[in-house]
Amino acid sequence: MGTLTDKQTSARILDAYLDAGGDFLDTADCYAWWTKQEGEGGDSEELLGELLTGRRDKVFLATKVSAQLTDYTAGRTEPSAEPYYEGASAEVIRRGIDASLRRLRTDYVDLYYIHVDDMATPLEETLQALDEIVRAGKVRYIGWSNVWTWRLEQMRTLCRENGWTVPVVVQQQYSYLPPRTGGRNVAGPDMIEWLRRNPDVTLAAYSPILRGVYEGRTDIPMYEQYVGPDTDRRLAAVAKVAQELGVTGSQVVLAWLQQSSQVVPIVGPRTWDHYQAYVPAFDLELAPEHLAVLDQ
Repeated sequence: MGTLTDKQTSARILDAYLDAGGDFLDTADCYAWWTKQEGEGGDSEELLGELLTGRRDKVFLATKVSAQLTDYTAGRTEPSAEPYYEGASAEVIRRGIDASLRRLRTDYVDLYYIHVDDMATPLEETLQALDEIVRAGKVRYIGWSNVWTWRLEQMRTLCRENGWTVPVVVQQQYSYLPPRTGGRNVAGPDMIEWLRRNPDVTLAAYSPILRGVYEGRTDIPMYEQYVGPDTDRRLAAVAKVAQELGVTGSQVVLAWLQQSSQVVPIVGPRTWDHYQAYVPAFDLELAPEHLAVLDQ
């Protein structure tokens, strides 16, 4: 919202989502500098702040820090912008939360993520700074995104030892198809097992429908990460359930993800048609026989 999706469409989608009972909104301070030549982020927060005026209390609002750039020219021309991420130092966090609150027109956010795990800054510094802004009332909960599983365990240990606020959400790429291997940005088998052993942590699953893979799209690099010996069988299971219910494969997958109280799928409709394609999944119930097909 606020970049590739214009204000009018963004407002229409947000209104419909709230009317349907939706309440979780996920954004970031860097959204979305890469969508325009002179962009430096902040556009989505600014528009959401405007659209939420008078109804801030109706939503659980999440935003992120650490993936703004220190050099936008280099970030646009180099193969990867990641070397230019500002990171998660105490200074960045303190400055970042104040800037986000100003753009969002609110006194606090419900959830504040470290957007991309910063391995260069001492973890103690990041955790202590996050604890400070929680105690200051600017943030209710903290989370991490694009992070290794072993780092999550390290964070929890440090937080327990120092009495700091413990992260309760991890945001990773996650879907019905299992990835060939886990990664820093993908919830692989190790993270799923870790989550089972830590039921107080929620998985916010981004790219849950893999950009159309469940509708037969295989022309995107993302798909390659999910090609394995089980892929065809799983895609066939999704197609079977979708046909029986008269819905799309993507809607089946979103409903399957919502079966777990520990998983919150994040959808990103760019157009009104995209939003309408998600709506049937909000209340789609999978019967035991459908779950058996998907889980066998």
